[in-house]
Amino acid sequence: MSHVMNTYARLPVTFSHGQGSRITDTEGKEYLDALSGIAVSTLGHAHPKLVAAIAAQAGRMLHTSNLYRIGEQELLADKLAEISGMQEIFFSNSGAEANEAAIKLARFYGHKKGIETPTIIVMEKAFHGRTMATLSATGNRKAQAGFEPLVSGFVRVPYDDLAAIKSVAEHNKNIVAVMLEMIQGEGGIHLASIEYQKGLRQFCDEQGWLLICDEVQCGMGRTGKWFGFEHAGVQPDIVTLAKGLGSGVPIGACLARGPAAGLFGPGNHGSTFGGNPLVATAALTTIETIEQDGLMANAERIGALIRQLFAESLAGVRGVLDIRGHGLMIGLELDRPCGDLVGQALAAGLLINVTADKVVRFLPPLIFTENEAKELVDRVTPLIKDFLAA
Repeated sequence: MSHVMNTYARLPVTFSHGQGSRITDTEGKEYLDALSGIAVSTLGHAHPKLVAAIAAQAGRMLHTSNLYRIGEQELLADKLAEISGMQEIFFSNSGAEANEAAIKLARFYGHKKGIETPTIIVMEKAFHGRTMATLSATGNRKAQAGFEPLVSGFVRVPYDDLAAIKSVAEHNKNIVAVMLEMIQGEGGIHLASIEYQKGLRQFCDEQGWLLICDEVQCGMGRTGKWFGFEHAGVQPDIVTLAKGLGSGVPIGACLARGPAAGLFGPGNHGSTFGGNPLVATAALTTIETIEQDGLMANAERIGALIRQLFAESLAGVRGVLDIRGHGLMIGLELDRPCGDLVGQALAAGLLINVTADKVVRFLPPLIFTENEAKELVDRVTPLIKDFLAA
């Protein structure tokens, strides 16, 4: 019996190694990975550039401390600022920690303005993490149950509903920020409309609020652009990253600009491991490889192909409600809970996921090929048809 705490309903498989978009278990069975560790393995498995960079850095130095300057971290911060339009970056170890930093930054901003109880508008069906503050910001009662009392200072509204936000503004003068995912991952691959995003940016400007974009799942090229917010041409005040940033090495980042920049000083926030030489090297190599290998264009092209092929193969199938997404962040919504498909896919040599009970989620690595896209659709389609016919 394992001594690992039972916090996951783990599937009965253990993986030993991977190559590209393929992963192999300890029994020698190979799987097509259309989940990439939940949008983490950006470059797939055992990418030669990443392996070489991590090995070389491990041979030089793993960790010093943020008590000292870290050259690799500064290079990474410069690169992130360049591709995002942001001004300064705080490095952490995870998406939850990046979001925690964003929440603290927004509250700090509010206190600087003389607001005693700074409040952040958050969204229904949102997922921002499992620390107490990020759990409180999350719009999932199932995840929150048993952990009350939750952290105060959040007001929840429906997603993609600007009128609801304007209504809150009329009655609550403590609002300092709006926090959202431009694409809700855990919530079921829901996309905020372009009009909503543009209107929200304008309204935040009018109110003097910060706009916080949680890009933990949809950032780092997954949607065909570096960040989800780029599709609407808006510029947030705070952006959070993690998952795909280090291609499997744990790293998170909270990016700030404009009114959110220059607020934190020494002692206001910190992280023991955040942005150490190893993780910074992994993230720099990930960004460089995405650029050099044209992986954002690949994500856009292959993602569109997968959605098209599913639309064709499932046309007229009763029980299929929607196929949506951006790039290689794809949701296939059914009319009933479909968690059983995960185990069925695993038995068929496929790694997929189900979120929000009824949405089959595909998050392949950005290196996914046209042949792998066709293989994925060819192998998943009969599983869905059989499931819906049962």
